[in-house]
Amino acid sequence: MATLADVARVAGVATSTVSHVLNGTRFVSAETTLAVQNAMREVNYTPNTLARALARSTTNTIGLAISSTKNCYFADAINAIEEECERAGMMVLLANTRDDPEYELKMVAELHKRRVDGLIIAPACGPGNASLTYLRERHIPTVMVDRLPDVALDGVAVEGRRSLAAIVSHIVGHGHKRIGFIGGPASFTTAQERVEGFRDGLRMHGLTIDEACISIGHNELTTATEAAVRMITAAKPVTAMIGGNDLTTVGIMLAVREIGLRVPADLAVAGFDDFAWADAFEPRLTAMAQPYHAIGRTAAELLKSRIESAHGEPRIVRLDPHFVIRNSCGCP
Repeated sequence: MATLADVARVAGVATSTVSHVLNGTRFVSAETTLAVQNAMREVNYTPNTLARALARSTTNTIGLAISSTKNCYFADAINAIEEECERAGMMVLLANTRDDPEYELKMVAELHKRRVDGLIIAPACGPGNASLTYLRERHIPTVMVDRLPDVALDGVAVEGRRSLAAIVSHIVGHGHKRIGFIGGPASFTTAQERVEGFRDGLRMHGLTIDEACISIGHNELTTATEAAVRMITAAKPVTAMIGGNDLTTVGIMLAVREIGLRVPADLAVAGFDDFAWADAFEPRLTAMAQPYHAIGRTAAELLKSRIESAHGEPRIVRLDPHFVIRNSCGCP
């Protein structure tokens, strides 16, 4: 098996120079770096990643603790985060939290045992989250994504409240005055922000806020569908509905099918989160699309910066989503 000394001999440099090229611990000219890389290929040298990590006290590995099964949105977010981390030279260890706070804490602890340099997490609940407390108390570089319940940690998410109000305005523009909203789990900051945005939108247009037309706390398709059915078949039925995430939007569409109505002729529908097959629905779904790649890139950049320097105030980055207008609200 080839050694560091073999690489140094073929490249015509000192072994310390080869070490600096491998670990990035000192500037080495581009010409010398190329010579070392060519020598590594020539002698078929494989760097000892673990030894390098121990020497530098870093592993170039990060943990990604996120629910990969409960919400379709996260599948796109995971891909974006992995791509951006790869560009930053960081390998990702994925842990599916199942959106279960106890299981999430277990996964976070397991990732910590594997000496990840930092962690990106979509917290499974709000303030007081045990996983965030674990990470904060151990000074583990951490970036929250999508849900931002802890002001003491870095985070990136879209601007949810103002964006949801914009959806309400769009639907009101089609003449609707009785609008329903179905959102995700009440402990999630995303659900809290979006329901407040829904109320803001109604207030902006002088419409009555009827709590019977608001239902949050949904993490299962069946409950979202049932809530939509109740609003659509009530004595004073809604004429339009907004889903606070892709799961609840699909629940609304299933309710429409169950009752035998048509969208948008009988009910206008719009959602927060745009998903790959929203354009394949009939009618095509109007939705507020989140910038997955920008979220992934920003999360990776924030974490890399925090790993390099533990000091400095926490940074929260809010990104603007893009409103994709199709025809589920009545637009041509």
